Amino acid sequence: MNECYGKKFILNGKLQPAEIFDNSFIYDGDSIYEVIRMVKGNPVFFHDHMERLETSARLQKKELLADRSILRRDIINLSKKERRKEMNLKIVFNYTEDSSNYLIYFIEPIYPSEEQYKQGVKGIFFYAERKDPESKVINHKLRSSIYHKLILEGGYEALLVNENNCITEGSRSNIFFLKGNTLVTSPDDTVLNGITRKYILEICKENKIKVGFTCVNVDDITDYDAVFMTGTSPMVLQFNCIDDVYFNVRIPLIELLREKYLLKVEESIRQFFMDSTPQ
Repeated sequence: MNECYGKKFILNGKLQPAEIFDNSFIYDGDSIYEVIRMVKGNPVFFHDHMERLETSARLQKKELLADRSILRRDIINLSKKERRKEMNLKIVFNYTEDSSNYLIYFIEPIYPSEEQYKQGVKGIFFYAERKDPESKVINHKLRSSIYHKLILEGGYEALLVNENNCITEGSRSNIFFLKGNTLVTSPDDTVLNGITRKYILEICKENKIKVGFTCVNVDDITDYDAVFMTGTSPMVLQFNCIDDVYFNVRIPLIELLREKYLLKVEESIRQFFMDSTPQ
């Protein structure tokens, strides 16, 4: 299936028809990437995503193929052409032996439904670790294995478990556990530091919500009242069960986090719009 979801995409700064898009642009060689949520035609937390993209390039010892001013221009151009208001946008820096290219394109949005926010979703355990958790690198083999297991077990997200039987993060999200009024999440150096996670931690600090940083052992998850994920698409989404362990999804504290996060999203959109408006 073609990963480009739209009529146009950007290849090295130029608009191209989606008909010439090929997934080999992404999966041949090495790729680093960012997925950005678009709301009202504007990217959410643009500067945070640019900082992480730059960090990924540096950690992987790769050339930065376009700076944030060029990427800003390209995103605006693509958004104007496509006129899509609610969508995810993907930026990929791809490196092969013969060439290096950057691409910007829309991908099919998979957002939770209102029912899933109310009722929660199913999680499954997947025993694997990211090789470089601090950089966002495409690992097609791992992604395919997780995808197939999710389909087989009817799961929404996979929680990655390391060799010490501890949960580090989700396959495409960060994970938080709640016990009483205290949140628990993995230490920064063991996970990809998600943009949503960053703002949830900021909200916790602003509202004096206690946070502990440790990896939770699989055998100890029954000690927790609730579990939720954070990420670009799900934002703040609770699990109703993980494998055969069930959790409460009626948690006012988590609802508060979601509401305050949405306010941060709105502020981010306003800031991008202001930065893009000619003075």
